[in-house]
Amino acid sequence: VQLQASGGGLVQAGGSLRLSCAASGRTFIRYAMGWFRQAPGKEREFVSTISWSGDSTYYADSVKGRFTISRDNAKNTVYLQMNSLEPEDTAVYSCAAVTSYGSTDPRDYDYWGQGTQVTVSS
Repeated sequence: VQLQASGGGLVQAGGSLRLSCAASGRTFIRYAMGWFRQAPGKEREFVSTISWSGDSTYYADSVKGRFTISRDNAKNTVYLQMNSLEPEDTAVYSCAAVTSYGSTDPRDYDYWGQGTQVTVSS
């Protein structure tokens, strides 16, 4: 599976962005998907994950209630809608694929896309 993330940018605090992660290959539906982020000088951090069907989702406490993950298997795409953005959300956001839903550990993920930069100004 090849993944390509897009949709990042510069936004003011309180604003919104929607990230997309497009996957190649027919096997996309076999994978749960996740979003991670990494700020300068910090470890990669789990953001959210979604099951292959889209029925199950899980969020980091820091984004719960503000971010929404979703997927469209017909389009081989997973999304991350980010609302009420805060300067602390500034990071490079990456999408990743994993065979089993439920992991928040990036080491469990099999495929990674390149990151997209999100910058939130105060």
